[in-house]
Amino acid sequence: MKLVSTNPASGYSVIGSVDISTDSDIHSKVTEANKVALMWKELGVKKRISLLKPVCEEFKNRSEEIALLITSEMGKPIETARAEVSGYTEELEWFFNHAVAALADEITHEDEKSIHKIVYEPWGTVAVITPWNYPFGMAVWGIFPNLIVGNTVVFKTSEECPLIGKLIEDVIVKHLPEGVFSEVYGAGDVGEKLARSDVKLIWFTGSSRVGKLLYKIAADKFIKVVLELGGSNPCIVFEDIDVKEAAPLIYNERFWNCGQSCDALKRLIVHNSIFDSLVHELKRVVESKKVGDPRTKVDLGSLVAKRQVVLLEEQVKDAVDKGAHIITGGHAPSLNGAFYEPTLLTNITKDMRVWKEEVFGPVLPIVPFKTEDEAISLANDTTYGLGSRILSKDNERAKRVATRIEAGTVEINGASRWLSCNPFGGYKNSGMGREHGTVGFRELCQIKVISMEK
Repeated sequence: MKLVSTNPASGYSVIGSVDISTDSDIHSKVTEANKVALMWKELGVKKRISLLKPVCEEFKNRSEEIALLITSEMGKPIETARAEVSGYTEELEWFFNHAVAALADEITHEDEKSIHKIVYEPWGTVAVITPWNYPFGMAVWGIFPNLIVGNTVVFKTSEECPLIGKLIEDVIVKHLPEGVFSEVYGAGDVGEKLARSDVKLIWFTGSSRVGKLLYKIAADKFIKVVLELGGSNPCIVFEDIDVKEAAPLIYNERFWNCGQSCDALKRLIVHNSIFDSLVHELKRVVESKKVGDPRTKVDLGSLVAKRQVVLLEEQVKDAVDKGAHIITGGHAPSLNGAFYEPTLLTNITKDMRVWKEEVFGPVLPIVPFKTEDEAISLANDTTYGLGSRILSKDNERAKRVATRIEAGTVEINGASRWLSCNPFGGYKNSGMGREHGTVGFRELCQIKVISMEK
């Protein structure tokens, strides 16, 4: 059977297809990965990096091809797609440049009689399952740190972007020993079968619902998981900020990638003394943006699929039915594809879906607060805890509030946490484990202590 890829920004026209992986395909690829796992481990980190560097160079040489494919498969504006390819190839180079130090043996104790050290060893074969919102970037995050530390990888990309997955597979297998990396294709059932196969670790980025399913599968097998899941990130805006400076920052944090980012700002919490002025300025900024064909110069392209538009329409309708006010947007424009207008909502209550659920698209609910404690309570009023943001000219207050936010990251005044050295992951239903940095490498390893007499 075929997995067909369509263009959500061009009337769902067919782009291409790949073969859906069978049970036999999954079994054979995992079996082969397990066979070569010891060989790949024993090469050592420096040799593994030397084999992976040509992959990065080919990605660079084909960057425009990859960006155009991202735009075609998920509707991302071409400039944003180019930024994805360039940004994540830079991250790949960071992995190469810092892995040796991160994975080096650590002496924990030494005296005249003995020496004790920690060594970091791979688990074996890893199932890497990635989402569609950053189809190239999330593949880089999942595949390459695992290969660098010495794990073999069987990869499944999202069924929304199989052609990007196929390109990635074609490039990687060209440069690595057979079996070290392979890919399977299909919808969630294929991912579940991969997770249930003879893998030693599951690395997943995606929804909390699927993450919990994979966690249960891993528990039954008693294997480790690294899960980066959904988010409903708050941004607290205190009364001392300049609304004209804050509005463009807030716009970018919410509407970049058409709002389809797990770590995007998703709930705006504004001091009541500046609430009206900030909403007015945000409305002006949002209405200055252009939605349209992502191959052209636009600010927002399409969502990834019609079902995402339907979900947004349901969430916004629920809010309006319960009393929310649409400040701007609130509708699917008359364009041929999965488009939705950037939308601002006020008069939000806690029983609304846009407050309780993750909103994965260009919709921003805005609520007022009076006191610092109230703002913190609103920020933490979610089952998620991936990221958060604070805007205030009072750095001491911002630091104080940051210690009380229940989230894996807190960005203050636009200081982006998006550095490769920073570990990334969430509290609560936003996942477990961390990616990036030294911590991220070690999450993918077993830790062994060796003690010996001198």
